[in-house]
Amino acid sequence: MSKSLETVVVGLPWAGTSTVFSILDVLASVGRDWAMLHGEQMLQSPFRARLCTPDGVAYRDLNGRLITPEAVLPEPSQTDLVIVPDMHLDPWKPLPSEMNPIAEWAAQVHDSGGMVTSVCSGALLLGMSGVLNGVDATTHWAYSERLAEEFEGIRVRRERVLIPAGDGHRIVTAGGASAWADLVLYLIAHLVGCEEARRIAKLYLIEPHSQGQMGFASLSAGRQHSDAVIGDLQSWIAVNYEHSNPVQEMARMAGMTERTLLRRFRAATGQTPSDYVQTVRVEEAKQALETSDTPIDDIAGEVGYAEPSAFRTAFKKRVGLSASEYRRKWQAKLSHALGDAT
Repeated sequence: MSKSLETVVVGLPWAGTSTVFSILDVLASVGRDWAMLHGEQMLQSPFRARLCTPDGVAYRDLNGRLITPEAVLPEPSQTDLVIVPDMHLDPWKPLPSEMNPIAEWAAQVHDSGGMVTSVCSGALLLGMSGVLNGVDATTHWAYSERLAEEFEGIRVRRERVLIPAGDGHRIVTAGGASAWADLVLYLIAHLVGCEEARRIAKLYLIEPHSQGQMGFASLSAGRQHSDAVIGDLQSWIAVNYEHSNPVQEMARMAGMTERTLLRRFRAATGQTPSDYVQTVRVEEAKQALETSDTPIDDIAGEVGYAEPSAFRTAFKKRVGLSASEYRRKWQAKLSHALGDAT
């Protein structure tokens, strides 16, 4: 590719350091580092990637480090690619108003024909921009509910790690913070070529999250609410999830019919009581699978499933992996970590 791609990584005071500079470093190495290591002619990266902010003034990042941007945000029509990094935002508080002008600028870039992309909670800024209306998008699993509720026109795909969307796939959202690597590999493959993307993956030992992000998610993360009665029932089910008929028992404890409980529970939590119970049970099963060698059928009984087949179906539906696959995945990670530490 002969044209230089004017690429902006947006500098934000709510962002950490690692994602921002990892993206800048990897994009700068395209065409250069693989060639250097193989004695070939080094080429200048087609990505002219810069860290830019609305005013170009040095700022303190999330962890207090002084960051000096390279430039102010360029004219939208002169910007080919925007990357919004992950941000440390409280999912239960209003979004910072300082994000609004950046969101408006990102929308103008898209309207001018540029690509706009995000990592993790950066999707919230793209949501503010309006570019995600009517398209599929993803974000970190802990922010997916906020993204869906704040911007109702977005089809949030919580399980996905990477989603190209829109006309010409000029909108790309990535899941958790480490999905910056999936995003960068996609951009290199899409804009430069698959061979260069493979080289970068080998160079940096990057392995895409091909199984999605639900195997990493805490299923019990959910909305906050002010319904004290439902909160008490959630506390009860947290230690009584193995009860043979927990929904009936919760209705009895609350003095409600099951129909009334369903309506009130869903209004407070976004889930039906039975779905919530299943979520708690699966979360407890995940912990057992990660930390013990207890047979899977025994774990199913311990968390409240009379039929192991029902447990396996519920687990696969919510986690995206079978119970045995989940155990292999996380116990292998633990074994590697302990082996590296000893």
